[in-house]
Amino acid sequence: MEKKNIDWENLGFGYIQTDKRYVANYKDGKWDEGGLTDDANIVMNECAGVLQYAQTVFEGMKAYTTEDGRIVTFRPDLNAARMVDSAKRLEMPVFPEDRFVDAVVQTVKANAAYVPPYGSGATLYIRPYMFGINPVIGVKPADEYQFRVFTTPVGPYFKGGAKPITICVSDFDRAAPHGTGHIKAGLNYAMSLHAIVTAHANGFDENMYLDSATRTKVEETGGANFIFVTKDNKIVTPHSDTILPSITRRSIMYVAEHYLGLEVEERDVYFDEVKDFAECGLCGTAAVISPVGKVVDHGKEICFPSGMEKMGPTTQKLYDTLTGIQMGHIEAPEGWLKVIE
Repeated sequence: MEKKNIDWENLGFGYIQTDKRYVANYKDGKWDEGGLTDDANIVMNECAGVLQYAQTVFEGMKAYTTEDGRIVTFRPDLNAARMVDSAKRLEMPVFPEDRFVDAVVQTVKANAAYVPPYGSGATLYIRPYMFGINPVIGVKPADEYQFRVFTTPVGPYFKGGAKPITICVSDFDRAAPHGTGHIKAGLNYAMSLHAIVTAHANGFDENMYLDSATRTKVEETGGANFIFVTKDNKIVTPHSDTILPSITRRSIMYVAEHYLGLEVEERDVYFDEVKDFAECGLCGTAAVISPVGKVVDHGKEICFPSGMEKMGPTTQKLYDTLTGIQMGHIEAPEGWLKVIE
């Protein structure tokens, strides 16, 4: 398929409307057959459940052009499973996992002309999401829902390479114990907006959230999970029931152990020990890994030995290996790449 006339090399990380999107509706206790549509707009009642009580969940993933010209997505089955968990927590009907993957495949295939070419540094971002659409005025779950998938081509998260960022310890709490921090719900991101705007206004790139119960343990940033590298080259990531289980993080930990032969550990990470790590990074779909050079705790700086100029050596190996798998340079574990065409 001939690609769209887009300046792939200079794409930003923003929304560009593509030709098709997938839509399925839930009514009277069941999902309809769903399908693709040209219409990018959503029409709903002014009292729709999503507008009144934020009953919405979503996922984020990418499609890539590999070195040999295939279009692939990365572990969409895990996104499907995570949306099931999110939907259950917000009392929404589950969209079947096999149908989720099929909807992603249909949408990417229909927008294949927007999948950036190999070597451009750009990718096709995929956003599956679901929301309550019928009128709801009392505080209760909606009765009708819509599941949709749209795509948009995006440039690399970091132009000119990933420079280490500076983050601050946030005064705000991200998620309460027994709350919704472990699911990908819109409400979690809405509450993080003030915190990130505040961080940016104070000259920081991101927030480090601590656990709300004791404020002694590292959790995540609100949009990404943490990974740390010890001085003896062990990979450590925080464990918490209020952290969103990142698919990128899970993949990085597998790569560290099975491709690079490193010891890995998921455990409580106390803020007091952050100063003792050799490297730090944030991992997620958008950037894969964002290196952290400095953490500032109310004026007190923690500077990692890896510095502010480039990724630390172990973080770089993790990044290169995982992106190599995604782009087809390195053989992927079975089931990690879903070939679209």
